[in-house]
Amino acid sequence: MKSVEISAQRAAQGSAAAVPALTGKQKAAVIVRLLLSEGVNVPLTGLPDHLQAALTEQIGRMRLVNRETLRQVVEEFLSEIEGVGLAFPGGIEGAIALLEGHISPTAATRLRRLAGASAKADPWDRIMALETSRLKTVLETESVEVGAVMLSKLPVARAAELLGQVPGDKARRIAYAVSLTGDVDPETVRRIGLSLAAQLEQQPPRAFDRGPVERVGAILNQSPAATRDQVLQGLDDTDADFAGLVRKAIFTFAHIPERLEPRDVPKVLRAVDPATLNIALAVAERTQPDVSRFLLSNLSQRMADALREEVAAIGKVREKDAEAAMTAVITAIRDAEQAGEITLRQSEEDED
Repeated sequence: MKSVEISAQRAAQGSAAAVPALTGKQKAAVIVRLLLSEGVNVPLTGLPDHLQAALTEQIGRMRLVNRETLRQVVEEFLSEIEGVGLAFPGGIEGAIALLEGHISPTAATRLRRLAGASAKADPWDRIMALETSRLKTVLETESVEVGAVMLSKLPVARAAELLGQVPGDKARRIAYAVSLTGDVDPETVRRIGLSLAAQLEQQPPRAFDRGPVERVGAILNQSPAATRDQVLQGLDDTDADFAGLVRKAIFTFAHIPERLEPRDVPKVLRAVDPATLNIALAVAERTQPDVSRFLLSNLSQRMADALREEVAAIGKVREKDAEAAMTAVITAIRDAEQAGEITLRQSEEDED
């Protein structure tokens, strides 16, 4: 019996002695190796380059880890995870994204510039966070070589979207320049990123999310027809080119058959108050019968017949009520478009 106790004691001592003390880097390497062996996608690209390099070097130096050590490292890791009460995004870009809407655009721009001065900051993280319209400016104004480097750093889907917005000849030259970037060293790519980031961040923040054409078009969409016609006539006299762009941005009741997909008619009409919809259809029957026919023909037979009966019972409608009813239908269509629920077709004028 005594010999059994002695054997057990020695075995326990031997097991404890077999568990080496690991550093923090070594523990991190063990966890990453374990996750990768289980097929887990570990997003290490979110770490700064110097940490990625240190982790890779540590993994390269390690050989074997016994089961008891692995168990202890995993238990410590799980304990750390369970003890986390709050997580922060990490990095200035993550912090700015978290506080978007709570800090001013000027403050956000200043913080990004300060971050750019850090030797460890990746300028491409800031560039990829910019809206597509600003990146398109780079492709249009910079050399094809710089454009090729930028496209190579962007996600494939976004790079394809940007290239599709560039005129055909330059798009072909940029695409060819991508084939010549195979031997570009990382430091050159970083310097290009720093230059582009500084250039893009020098642009002052915009007070409005949409351009002047879209803003004027949205206002005139909600204006009475008489006001809209007067304003457009005045714009024609002042700036014919701007007036032409505004006309293309306007979406009125008369544009419905041309711009609205037939399959989307039931969806948008459900968002309109029934009494208001009846008034709009009654006015359309008398003034714009093609719009009324388009809407009713793309509803179910039962619903269309019910609406026709209700519309027939409506008498004379005041001009103010008629404008408000048609505006409500247009607003429902615009709201559905902005929510991404529907996509309006381009008018023939827009395609010219």
